[in-house]
Amino acid sequence: MRIAIDVMGGDHAPDAILSGALDALTLLNDQDQLVLVGDLRIIEDGVTARDLSGDARIEIEPTTQIIAMDETPVTALRAKPDSSLVRMAELGKRRAGARRCDVIISAGNTGATVAAAQMSMRRLPGVHRPCIAVPLPTFSGNMVLCDAGANPEPKPTHLHQYGHMGAIYSNRVLECDQPRVALLSIGGEEGKGNMLTRETHQLFKNDKRLNYIGYVEGRDLFEDRCDVVVTEGFTGNVVLKLVEGLSSGIFRAVAREFQEGAPQMVQQFGTIVKKIYAKHDYHEYGGAPLLGANGICLICHGSSEARTIVNAVRAARRYYQYDLNDGIVEALGACEGVV
Repeated sequence: MRIAIDVMGGDHAPDAILSGALDALTLLNDQDQLVLVGDLRIIEDGVTARDLSGDARIEIEPTTQIIAMDETPVTALRAKPDSSLVRMAELGKRRAGARRCDVIISAGNTGATVAAAQMSMRRLPGVHRPCIAVPLPTFSGNMVLCDAGANPEPKPTHLHQYGHMGAIYSNRVLECDQPRVALLSIGGEEGKGNMLTRETHQLFKNDKRLNYIGYVEGRDLFEDRCDVVVTEGFTGNVVLKLVEGLSSGIFRAVAREFQEGAPQMVQQFGTIVKKIYAKHDYHEYGGAPLLGANGICLICHGSSEARTIVNAVRAARRYYQYDLNDGIVEALGACEGVV
């Protein structure tokens, strides 16, 4: 298995990304390989400093350009063909029936990563638009959020496909039997929502292949109402960032209350609080797959740390074994003409 990592992408790149990639070597066997994409001097210095220059599992793909986090995606891709992000995506492209890399991973500019993956890897047969699928930890298990930012202005047919792709992810990765698919809206009543949600709702209702349960509201997301929640990328990304901030804030508040009100209980409950926090810490999940891309592309949080990248490599090994793409092609092919 060969995994390409964009060393130069992310708020804490290149140091944190490179450090995490090298730490992740402990997860690989002798037949696996990490392809580190980015500035040759920086990567070579980092590898040498860790005394890993002779490790045959490391390959360097040198590049001379970097796409910044705030650059306009398509413009940046065209202006910087030798950027680490573009070259990483090209490594995941199928040529003559084979790929140079089985998985690509980036914590860089999300829009540029999505665009580069589509340009180089293309989309799976039948897929109109890929989506970012993020497992959100709830009080009863993980729920899949589709889309978390790949497509902020989708059509109803795109959201309908997200439901199928999210259900495949929930079933194969999270081992959820007959995942309940819901559409995020501003109310549970039939007539609620905007034109996009109402039209998408009808597509879901007409498709008997999905276990569609109807609308859910934001307050329902942690109440075990559904296993897959579908929304457009703008709202999905807002929901994701809200959940991240709320989780972090709640645990900081709990820790502060213990320190100020009951310091003697810190040691007793500290381990439990840390265990619960780990379930809500996005660094522990590594990266989110770009479902619908013709290959495996994992998109990491922009503020990824070294441990985030380690967990992304761990996730990459799992996704490689799940045959998600075969399931997506089969599901979308079978529902052609249903709606």
